[in-house]
Amino acid sequence: MKSCFTLKSSITSIAIGGFDGMHLAHQELFSRLDTNGSILVIETGYANLTPENHREKYANFPFYYYSLENIKHLSPKEFVELLKEEYPKLSKIIIGFDFKFGSNASGSIGDLKSLFDGEIEIVDEFFYEDIAVHSRVIRELLLCGDIKKANQLLGRNYEISGHHIDGQGLGKKQFVPTINVRCNDFLTPKEGIYSSFTIVDNVKYLSVTFIGNRLSTDGHFAIETHLINKTLNEIHSPIIIEFTDKIRDNKKYDDLVELKKQILLDIDTVLKQN
Repeated sequence: MKSCFTLKSSITSIAIGGFDGMHLAHQELFSRLDTNGSILVIETGYANLTPENHREKYANFPFYYYSLENIKHLSPKEFVELLKEEYPKLSKIIIGFDFKFGSNASGSIGDLKSLFDGEIEIVDEFFYEDIAVHSRVIRELLLCGDIKKANQLLGRNYEISGHHIDGQGLGKKQFVPTINVRCNDFLTPKEGIYSSFTIVDNVKYLSVTFIGNRLSTDGHFAIETHLINKTLNEIHSPIIIEFTDKIRDNKKYDDLVELKKQILLDIDTVLKQN
């Protein structure tokens, strides 16, 4: 990521969109930026694949954020005038094929062409194999637990970030030690057990991660990740979990002995995959 202090007055090209996911289709837009390009994010408040400034991990351009609430009253003409004022050297705008802008999404691509005298580059709908790449499609895949396909459309492992919290205390005593994570901003995949990597203090560890209600103990929802062959004496926030594959669905076990046996089998599965 370029410095967030890059002056708007030096920007010559911008890609405009919501960019929740920073997926392959978004990357196609970014590939059309020039060396003085930037990414203009229209922040709706509903981003949950890459919320807030988490987007900045996935592109080497300066980011500028515009709250939809603050600009939704602007007519198409007023929006373009804002761009011209804030980016005086702007000569190129990159947009997706379905781009709308201005109050009530009343501005079309044709309107943008008539209002902006620089270059407008329109990027066609992007497909991975036979699947149109959209954030909504990736959300559906995650909610179905299809991590592998979601990762293919993202062009990376899907990840969530959250803070370490206290758990039941059963893991270290009766099963295996886990890190319990509270994650409020990201979409969590379907309940189940996942092959994963967990990043703590910028160190990546192979892990197995549980998401769901703890059916065999207290019934509460939890995100718990076990670092394979590694025990940390101190755990700091934030915790990042990268998902690589779903191992199995969540299941209730009649006793804790059977649950522990299954956890050890899950760990073995992850080790064999890696």
